[in-house]
Amino acid sequence: MSTLHWAGLLLLAVVAGAVVPFQSAINANLGRGLGHPLWATLASLLVSILVLLPVIVALRLPLPSLSFINRAPLWMWAGGAFGVCFISLALMLLPKLGASGFIALALAGQIIASLVLDHFGLFGLIERQMTLPRVFGVVFLIAGVVMIQFSAVPAKAMTAVG
Repeated sequence: MSTLHWAGLLLLAVVAGAVVPFQSAINANLGRGLGHPLWATLASLLVSILVLLPVIVALRLPLPSLSFINRAPLWMWAGGAFGVCFISLALMLLPKLGASGFIALALAGQIIASLVLDHFGLFGLIERQMTLPRVFGVVFLIAGVVMIQFSAVPAKAMTAVG
C-alpha cells in the first residue's frame, strides 16, 4: 500500500471520528425537541436509512445473499443494537458531560475494547498482542480523558465567579 493511499485512509478515519461529536450534539438537541432521547435515536436511524438507500441504489449494489442471511450467526446482527446503544447514550450523556468529555470517555472505552478484541482476535480480527506500549497508550489516553473532563469549568460557572 502506498504512503499516499495509507495517508488517505488515516485521514478518512479522522473524518469518521470527527463527525461523531457533531452527530451527538445535533441528536441531543433533537432529543430535547422530540421529548426523549430514544425518539431522537429512532429519527437518526431512520434518516440513516433514507440517506443510505439511494446510495445503495446509485451504486447498483447487488442484493445480499439470502443463504448468508439464513446461516449468519446471531452475533453478526448485534451491530445495530450497539449503534442504538451508542446513539442513545450519546444523546443522554453529551449534554451533561460536554462534547469533549463524552467523546474522550467514549474513545477511552473504544480503545480498551479494541485492545481486547485485537488481543484475542475476536470476530475474525487479526490477533495483535496487548503489549506494554499499547497498554501505556491506553493509560495515557485515560489520563488525558481525566484531564479533559475534570479541568473543564463550564462557561456559566466562570461568569458566576468572575
